[in-house]
Amino acid sequence: MIRFIQSKVDRLRLIGFLEGISLLVLLFIALPLKYSLGIPEFSKVIGTIHGALFLLFIFNTLSVGVEYQWKFKETTWKVLLACIVPLGTFYIDRKILRRMRSSNNK
Repeated sequence: MIRFIQSKVDRLRLIGFLEGISLLVLLFIALPLKYSLGIPEFSKVIGTIHGALFLLFIFNTLSVGVEYQWKFKETTWKVLLACIVPLGTFYIDRKILRRMRSSNNK
């Protein structure tokens, strides 16, 4: 777990993972509890957490983009779009962020 705080890219990967997990919990646990069993409290808590992680992902993406001098048209917009597309953070981690981490460690 320590390796996820060594660089900004690692932190972005961790935030993306947590944002994706929070979306899954929201969609498959919290919302069914709210609409089928009438228990809205869990969706309020998870929704707030997911929203905070969503914003954190956006701010960290912009920070990493500036630090690593990403070209907006090539990389930054793809990573930003990933947090809007459901489960896109998992995809972008595999296609862009993991490769960045491995190329920076060489």
